[in-house]
Amino acid sequence: MGMLVVVVILLIVIVFAAMSIKIVPQQRVGIVERLGKFNRLLTPGVNVLVPVIDHVRTYHDLRIQQANVPPQTVITKDNVQVQIDTIIFYQVTGPEQATYGISDYVYGVRNISTATMRQIIGKMELDETLSGREKISTDIRVALDEATEKWGVRIERVEVIDIQPPKDIQEAMDKQMKAERSKRAIVLEAEAAKQDMILRAEGDKQSKILKAEGDKEARIREAEGLRQAQELEALGEAKAIQAVAEAEKRRIELLREGGLDDQVLTYRSLEALRDIASGSANKVFIPTKALETLGSIGAIGDMLRADRAGGRE
Repeated sequence: MGMLVVVVILLIVIVFAAMSIKIVPQQRVGIVERLGKFNRLLTPGVNVLVPVIDHVRTYHDLRIQQANVPPQTVITKDNVQVQIDTIIFYQVTGPEQATYGISDYVYGVRNISTATMRQIIGKMELDETLSGREKISTDIRVALDEATEKWGVRIERVEVIDIQPPKDIQEAMDKQMKAERSKRAIVLEAEAAKQDMILRAEGDKQSKILKAEGDKEARIREAEGLRQAQELEALGEAKAIQAVAEAEKRRIELLREGGLDDQVLTYRSLEALRDIASGSANKVFIPTKALETLGSIGAIGDMLRADRAGGRE
């Protein structure tokens, strides 16, 4: 009997110890009620409760959680039914409010998300809905924040996973997309052909311009070379004439230094002309000035003969 009593007492102690000691993991909290009334929060680590009097109602995970909202069929402004699938990321920031503010905050978040989605999509047309995922997500998040603030829950993010229009509209959109792609391809091909023609014409124009510029430059260089050649030739002739004139001038100076006057020179010229004209096939043209000189010589001869005759008398 003594051993049985000891065993019973040990069992009672173990049960009371199990009921009084609670170990809470990190990022979790527990709601402790004492005689049915909220008493305190169980924080991570070892916590001691009063058996029978204290009771842990629930535990909350303080990490960011996600709630998948079932696909909802909503009607757009232009009376098209679309199916939208969303996911919500939330975090419990007030465990006490999340426990006593609403019976099931996850269910409440899903319902508010669905109702808000219907309101938002009802104001948008199909094209706006398909291209406005970011706007839909933002509007749902704002509406959820206003409602869940009293529940101790913060909405971190709302994502629209998929938007599915009806099959017939999807087929029509596919046809429209194919038509748009074909149209874009034709436009791009025409634009490419246009650009090719423009580039070819521009290249031909530049080629002609460059050729004309080259011809112009060649003619300018040719004219410049001809001008320089003529200038050099004229300069050479001028130098040659100057050299001949200098030589003639020097010859005349030498003759004058030797005491030869014009009459002697004329006489010498006549002798030279006589020698030249001695041939049977030679024709001699006597300049006018030479004839005048010869006339002077004849007059001088007559005067000398007259002087001699007077002396005799």
